[in-house]
Amino acid sequence: MAEPASRRVTYGEYLAIDDASELRHEYASGIVVAMAGGTVEHVRIIGQVQFLLRLALAGKSCAVLASDARVRVRAADRAAYPDVLVIGGEIHKDADDPHAIVNPTVLIEVLSDSTAAVDREDKNADYRRLSSLREYLLISQRERRVELYRRTGPRRWTLEELISGERLQLTSLEVDLAVDELYRDDLGTIVG
Repeated sequence: MAEPASRRVTYGEYLAIDDASELRHEYASGIVVAMAGGTVEHVRIIGQVQFLLRLALAGKSCAVLASDARVRVRAADRAAYPDVLVIGGEIHKDADDPHAIVNPTVLIEVLSDSTAAVDREDKNADYRRLSSLREYLLISQRERRVELYRRTGPRRWTLEELISGERLQLTSLEVDLAVDELYRDDLGTIVG
């Protein structure tokens, strides 16, 4: 991520900045941060995850969206662009931001060196304030390892760590995936 702006802005000012720019920006309590481009490995994992989820959810009333979809977390005063998100059912948009979704069921971030701390800490805490969110998945691009946070009750979450050879259960979507499949490249080779 790039350096945040030096002054705090309103959400409306953030929208003007983000909409006028070719770069995407995230917003956290008045701070605007330009998003950096991803590595080939980062982009490959995102594409594979989207592909696997679309296959697994074919015929179900779910939307699998890419990192160009903005998510608004009003309770945390945040707007972010998760790498992948899934909405189970109808898409609900923010009243003040028609380009922002407010009801994701699953959010997925692929960890990079520059974003891992924010994804694990700040975003994790903020995303969990979305009442619709059931699972939050963090995928390492350095090794075949996944961290799955699952809502088990009001303000109660569990963490499950999965590695190569294990299977990932997204219970909110009734989806079962092999961890190794997340790392398969376009030629069918498992990378990472």
